[in-house]
Amino acid sequence: MRRLSPVLAVFSLLFALVTVPAEATAAVTLEASYTTGLQNGWALVERYRDTSASFTTETYPPGGVGDQTGQPKHLFGDVAQPHSSRFLLYHAPGWQTGTKTVPVLLVHGANQTADHAWANPNLLGDNACGRLSCPSTGLMQYLDTRGYKVFAIGFPHKTGDGYFWSEQISDAIKIIKTKTGASTVDVIGWSKGAFNARQYVSSLRRPWGTAYAGDVRKLILIGGPNKGFDWGYRHGWTHDFAIYPDCGGSLNAPAPHTAMVCFGLWRNGTQLSYEGTAFPGGRQMLARWDGVYPLPTTEQDWYTTYYGGTGFFTQGKGIQYSIDQGSLVAPMISAGVPASVAVYELCGSAADMPLLHNEHTGPSDGAVFIASCNATDGIANRAATTTLSLNHLRLGWDPTAEAQIATWLG
Repeated sequence: MRRLSPVLAVFSLLFALVTVPAEATAAVTLEASYTTGLQNGWALVERYRDTSASFTTETYPPGGVGDQTGQPKHLFGDVAQPHSSRFLLYHAPGWQTGTKTVPVLLVHGANQTADHAWANPNLLGDNACGRLSCPSTGLMQYLDTRGYKVFAIGFPHKTGDGYFWSEQISDAIKIIKTKTGASTVDVIGWSKGAFNARQYVSSLRRPWGTAYAGDVRKLILIGGPNKGFDWGYRHGWTHDFAIYPDCGGSLNAPAPHTAMVCFGLWRNGTQLSYEGTAFPGGRQMLARWDGVYPLPTTEQDWYTTYYGGTGFFTQGKGIQYSIDQGSLVAPMISAGVPASVAVYELCGSAADMPLLHNEHTGPSDGAVFIASCNATDGIANRAATTTLSLNHLRLGWDPTAEAQIATWLG
C-alpha cells in the first residue's frame, strides 16, 4: 500500500577547504547488478561500495522514518539501513545507445530516492510530488527518449552527510566515464543533491576525500540552497507537529527543537532535531536569513525557535548553534565553483506545496528563497538562471522544467 507522504526535498564547526590527496587505499567495488524485475523504467541498477574506511556508520532517525523501503531497500540487499559506504547507480534504457555524447547524472535530494525523484513522481501517491495528482514518469524518461545517456545515483542515508554524498557523486562520475568513454559528465542535482554536487566540483572535502577531477561539463542546480536556508527554524512550530511521533508526526526531516509540548506533556526529540546526529546533511545547508526577510512574529515561539531558549511550548538552542556545529554554506561559497564548469540555476516561485507549511516570509519555492537559489556567490561561470512558477517539489519533473533542462543540456 502506498503511503501518502509530502516529501521534503530539503530539510558543521565550519570546515576549511582541504587540498591533501585522497585516501590512497580507497576503491570502489561492484557488489551487485540487477537487470530483471526492476520497477519505474530502469534498465540496470548496480550497487557499489566505496572501500574508504572513512565512511562511518551514520545514525538513522528513530522510528524507521528514514529507512529504505520498496525497490531501494531491495537493491541495497534487502537492508533497511544500509551502511553509508554503499550507493546505487541506476541506468536508463538508453544508457548505451543514446546519441548525445555527454552522459547525464541525476542526483536526488534529501528524503527522496532516484525512483521517486526522477522516474515515477507518483510513487508515493497524491501530493507527494508537490501537486494533488502526480505523473508516473519523470525527467529520466524525458531525457532518455531524447537521446541522452541517463544515470542516477541512489544514496543509502536519505539525509546523510554531504561529505559522503559528494564523494559518492565523484565515484559515480568515474564509473559513468568508464562505461561510456566520455571525458566529462553533465550533472543535474535537486535540492540537497544540488548542494552536494556543487560541493564536489568545489573540492570541499575531508582530508580523505577526492578533489574535483575536472570531469563535469555542466552543473544544473534545481532548487539549490546556494546561500543556505532557514525554513525549519522560521516555521518550527508547525514543522514539529509533522515530525514528532508523540504528536502524530511521521516526517523524516529535522526539527528545530529538542523538546516540545503536545497533549499536555513535554516530549524529548533531540534525535529528531538539527542538534541530533541523524540529519547531518540538513544541518550542513543551514544559513541565517533573518537579516534579509523578517521572521514571522505571529507564529508560536518564533523568537526562541530561531534564537534559542525555552518558549511556551518548545525548547532548543536556535539556528546559530546548529550552524556552528556543521553548516557548509560559507565554506562552499569560499571554495568556489571553477570557471570551467558552466552552472545553471533552476528556481521556483510558487510557495504552494500541499500539506506543508510553505515558506511565505519572502519570495520562495515553498522551501528555498529565490534569492538563495539564484545566488551567484562563489560561482565563476553562471551560464543561466530561470525562475518558473513552480514549487520546490515540482521543479524536478514538471514539463516546463524538463524542457528548460533539456535546452540547457543541448
